[in-house]
Amino acid sequence: MRILLATDAWEPQVNGVVRTLTRVVDEMRAMGHQVEVISPDQFPTFPLPTYPEIKLAMGAYEPVQERFKQFEPEAIHIATEGPIGIAARRICVEWKLPFTTSYHTRFPEYVSARLPLPLAAGYAYMKWFHKPSGRLMVATPTMREELEHHGFRNISQWSRGVDTEQFHPRTEDEPDLFADLPKAIFLYVGRVAVEKNIEAFVKLDLPGSKVVIGDGPQREELEQKYSEVKFLGAKFGDELARYYACADVFCFPSLTDTFGLVILEAMAAGTPVAAFSAPGPIDIIPGSNAGALAPGQNGGLREACLACLELDRKVVREFAEKFSWRSCSEEFVKNLQPYPEPEKTRFWRRLRRLARLRRKPKAA
Repeated sequence: MRILLATDAWEPQVNGVVRTLTRVVDEMRAMGHQVEVISPDQFPTFPLPTYPEIKLAMGAYEPVQERFKQFEPEAIHIATEGPIGIAARRICVEWKLPFTTSYHTRFPEYVSARLPLPLAAGYAYMKWFHKPSGRLMVATPTMREELEHHGFRNISQWSRGVDTEQFHPRTEDEPDLFADLPKAIFLYVGRVAVEKNIEAFVKLDLPGSKVVIGDGPQREELEQKYSEVKFLGAKFGDELARYYACADVFCFPSLTDTFGLVILEAMAAGTPVAAFSAPGPIDIIPGSNAGALAPGQNGGLREACLACLELDRKVVREFAEKFSWRSCSEEFVKNLQPYPEPEKTRFWRRLRRLARLRRKPKAA
């Protein structure tokens, strides 16, 4: 199947959305599908205000339209709600092409955390964007229930995966990267920004050391305010995996993520996860013996962190092994809504004929 993916989140951005999309694309190609990706690195861009690491495409509509014509997709997925997503959505609506979308970030909550905008405005935009979608993919049952409560329809689950070869427990011959720090080691990995609620972690009174891996606009402020916390900057690949494996507890304080891919990465390393009862953690942790939830969204995170110290790291790893990128990708493909074969053939043939007529010079 020829699958077109339109996304405003792509490399070199570093986040869970990009890791999910790039890995699913690789898996789909390995499964035999042809995948065309339309992403910001193919356009002139400008930095997203307050989030300069994210580059937004400029003048996307006509180039995206040409990519549609050249690739002639059988299935179309629009992953994000930025300029590329808007251009792809407009084309699908104008040409009456079926398409699917996905909900990766609690966008209204994210915007309200940064700007003086009400949640209702964010949800109005998101409902407008996703309404024509034949299927809206979400990561967890809780996220599905939340969106249904806000009036979203046609929602399907699309879970996540983890690379259990790259992320694995520390072996005897691997050094302890935190050997010089007082134990226990409580770790956060992710973007250092206000919407990640990191201050709820760094302000905790915990035994041992608190470590933050990642970068972002709030890092300087938090470093100055919490001098006892170790801020190590961004880490990637195998090095990041080793940091996960050397920690005693992974703390995930976010209230705005829809899943939290880092949760599975930590668990794959054998490191139990402490989190609030928010979408993502509440669908992964209960009953897993791989982590602990805080009893409320405004407190109890310290108790959850300390409870994780009592968990069996082998059991944590075994739980993570239930997730795979192949099953995640198969679920994604199953959720797609391909253009029916006869209609697809007629549509692209007619579009090619119209294009030739426009290019044909008029008779003198």
